[in-house]
Amino acid sequence: MPAALVTGSSRGIGRSTALRFAADGYDVAVNYHTSEDAAERVAAEIRDRGQEAIVVGADVSDANAAARLVDAAADAFGSVDHVVNNAGIDQHVYTETLDPADFDRIMDVNVNSAFNVTKAALPHLRASDADPSVTNVSSILAHTGAAIECHYASSKGALLSLTRSHARDFAPDVRVNAVAPGHVETAMTADRTADEKREELARIPVDRYGQPEDIAEAIAYLRDATFVTGETLNVNGGELMR
Repeated sequence: MPAALVTGSSRGIGRSTALRFAADGYDVAVNYHTSEDAAERVAAEIRDRGQEAIVVGADVSDANAAARLVDAAADAFGSVDHVVNNAGIDQHVYTETLDPADFDRIMDVNVNSAFNVTKAALPHLRASDADPSVTNVSSILAHTGAAIECHYASSKGALLSLTRSHARDFAPDVRVNAVAPGHVETAMTADRTADEKREELARIPVDRYGQPEDIAEAIAYLRDATFVTGETLNVNGGELMR
């Protein structure tokens, strides 16, 4: 049975991605940092779909923790065939008041974690006979920049460069792609005011927010698209056209 590892999969996009993989016949390693109960609920839903699941707590911005996560998945399933680097955090603050430590933390969680997990998983991915892939979860802000979260936007831009670099580095054995979601209704965006939401929706041609399932669908496409590597799939309801 093919197996997937999804970081930050206790909620939001990660949760929907883990459940989509299970629906498609994959065993899944569910990763969390602080939300153990939520991660256990995701694993229970995966098992209800007839697939195996393990739950592993790990701060994947730490290389040793990332390696332990990958080892746990490989030990449980016998392989790691697909990796989704979804772990990420956000913070709204202007550059003038941005603490350099917060800048570093955003880069650690959003970029270093993807490097750490991918590096640890690479031997397993290279050994896979299941068309192995890595998908990094970036953001529309990687393209547009952001006034009040320069560190977040910068980290997501770095992920796109990491994606292209790894796609070249690992070819032809392992495909590496990215998704760049637009505005998606998750806990990370729940603090938007009514005025902010009206402004955001006015910029989205399909006139709705994305749902985590929309992004999971795009990730599933990239998992199965065996002639696609080094690409970024923009999933934003047309917002990037504006």
